[in-house]
Formats: sequence, C-alpha cells, structure tokens
Amino acid sequence: MSRLKDRIALVTGSGNGIGKATAQLFAAEGAHVHLADLDFAAADATAAVIREQGGNATAHATDVTQGQDVTALLRAIHAAHGKLDILVNNAGLNVRADFRHLTDAEWVKVREVNLDAVVRLARDGFEMLKASGRGSLINVASIMGSRAMRQLVAYSATKGAVAALTRGLAVEYAPYNIRVNTISPGFVQTALTKRVLRNPAIMDALVAETALRRLGETVEIARAVLFFASDDSSYCTGSELVVDGGMSASL
Repeated sequence: MSRLKDRIALVTGSGNGIGKATAQLFAAEGAHVHLADLDFAAADATAAVIREQGGNATAHATDVTQGQDVTALLRAIHAAHGKLDILVNNAGLNVRADFRHLTDAEWVKVREVNLDAVVRLARDGFEMLKASGRGSLINVASIMGSRAMRQLVAYSATKGAVAALTRGLAVEYAPYNIRVNTISPGFVQTALTKRVLRNPAIMDALVAETALRRLGETVEIARAVLFFASDDSSYCTGSELVVDGGMSASL
C-alpha cells in the first residue's frame, strides 16, 4: 500500500486513540509521520512500533496549547523536510460538567486544545503546506459539533467551531492547492471517552442510538482520515465526513 508514499505528515494527539491509529495507517501507506503529543512516552512508543514495522516516524513532545511548542515542532519538521504534505489536527479534550457549573479555567482549557490549537497549527503550518504543492489539512471535529448532549456543551461548542473554521479555510487556502476537510467521528472507545463509556447505562443508550448497533473502532476513523489525506479525495475541500455508524441518521 502506498497511497501516501514519500509524503510528510503531522498528526497531533497521536500517542493514543484515533491519532495513534491514524499515524500507524499513514506510515503503512508510505508516509513519514511526525507524532506530536503532550504524552511524549506514548507518542515515542507508537513511533518505535512504526519503525519496527519498517515505517518512518518521529515523535515530538508537544503541548499544542503553547505557541512555543508549536513553533518548535514546525521548525523541526521544516528543518528535516522543508515542507508538510498532511496536517491532521486531532488533539482533543473534554470536560464533562453541567454548563452552569463550568469554571472559566475549564472552558479556557477545552477551547485552547480543541479550537485555539487548530487555529494556530492551520495558520503557522500554512507555508509548509503551500510548499507541498498538494497540501491536505484535516481537522478532527465530532458529531457533537452539530448536536447536543448534557454536560458536553463546551466540547460541542468548540467542535462546531472547528467545522465552521474548516469551511472558511477551505475557501481561503484553495488558491494555494491546499485542501481543508473535516472528519466528524461518532462515539469511539478511546481514552477521551473511557470515563463515560464505562457506565453500562450510557454505553447501552449510545449503542441503541447507533444504526449499526456498536461503537466505532479507532482504525475506522483513521481510514476516513486517510481518504482526505490521499489523492482519493483530490476534488474534496470544505467537506465534512461523518463517521458515526449511522447515529446521526437514526435520530
């Protein structure tokens, strides 16, 4: 498989979950993958596995909410390759709380990870994506960006903003041959959802609301990200691909 042969990819939040699965799939398809995560040990372990399997991967300790970390990350990639073909903004955070009890600090943290970091990387990574000549910027949002659930208001608000941001960037970046698209996953078993999904009542309710009657697997989301990263989606920009097992359709 070589849909991404010799391409340079950056995946944030790639130590675990969807980001990890995406990095592994990209590498299997021929990309040199840069894994950026606050949990460097997790990203480094994933990079090591990729290299053991014959792929190319580099891990970076990165807090995407810190401008200096993002600058250092992009400079390292530029020094190594001079361009960036694929940027996947995957890092995410959720704070479960009734909105009336949400603290300023909690709101700021969710916004900084889910939205501000996407803005920063999309803006600061522009020149390297432009240098690619066929750049692909993929923002991982959520079906919660267009629907509501109790205690997820802050998360939903930021993910809805990511989808809107993606549409605007698609128009602005199109003259530079940079495609910008959104993946909106449904409920997938990851570290981010582990706390809520260990409640059997919540798990059963979510499965019942999903047409396929199961939750998603991280690799299933990664395959959708691969579609937008590859030339298979060469005429797609400003698009949102919902990967939720039919949850949106069944409500």
